[in-house]
Amino acid sequence: MIDQEHENITISRQCELLELPRASYYYESTRDDNYNELITNMIDEQFTKTPFYGVPRMTASLIKMGHQVNQKRIRRLMRKMGLEAIYPKKNLSKAHPDHKKYPYLLKDMVIDHPDQVWGVDITYIRLQHGFVYLVAVMDWYSRYVLAWDISTTMDIAFCTRALENALKISNPEIFNSDQGSQFTSNDFTGILEREGIRISMDGRGRAYDNIFVERLWRSVKYEEVYLHQYLTVPEARKSINKYFTFYNTERIHESLGYKTPYEIYFKELLEQQLKQVA
Repeated sequence: MIDQEHENITISRQCELLELPRASYYYESTRDDNYNELITNMIDEQFTKTPFYGVPRMTASLIKMGHQVNQKRIRRLMRKMGLEAIYPKKNLSKAHPDHKKYPYLLKDMVIDHPDQVWGVDITYIRLQHGFVYLVAVMDWYSRYVLAWDISTTMDIAFCTRALENALKISNPEIFNSDQGSQFTSNDFTGILEREGIRISMDGRGRAYDNIFVERLWRSVKYEEVYLHQYLTVPEARKSINKYFTFYNTERIHESLGYKTPYEIYFKELLEQQLKQVA
């Protein structure tokens, strides 16, 4: 370590002893992690409001707010966050080239009972310094969040953990996801195939295909994440767990006739089971 206050050894000599070029010592990096963190959080908030904003509109939006950013920076940060605008387009998200793709099965389908279709998605959750990723598995009909998990990386393991935990509750007829590499991986699809579940996949840019999960993310962000400053990952996990308990069992939904996801999911499942027995 260079000691600026050392009385006997000059900075020049210290650099020589450390085999460090003097230019490297005097160089001040232009990278501003704090500013990137600020911009990342602003992207998150704007995307939650307008998930149809791609890189050009996101860049223009931030410039209007007074930030001198360019599309290159915004594209890099959005890619790091795993964000892609929701709108119809060709050549949607591309799965890993070695992963199998599955057809989209939900066109014109009426969702009218629990466990008919489950969906999964990943979102960005900010901490006071840094961020984590949140994955959730949801029943489309009742909006019930069957399982979730968080991770500091966009790996496959936290997605398969959430899936396995959801399958401890029940099995869907169809499981829908985008073509992200986590969901097209053999580890993930293999679990669904093992359970005899039909797999449906859409692209991350496809409009309305994952609208229920997008609405969930908006609720999570505005009712939980933006109201707190998580210092650590365990703190985020504890607080998000409390929120999902509230979301499932206490938060009423206008679209559900002012009932909770828990009421709709388990009550109607019970009714179905009684009909089958009768």
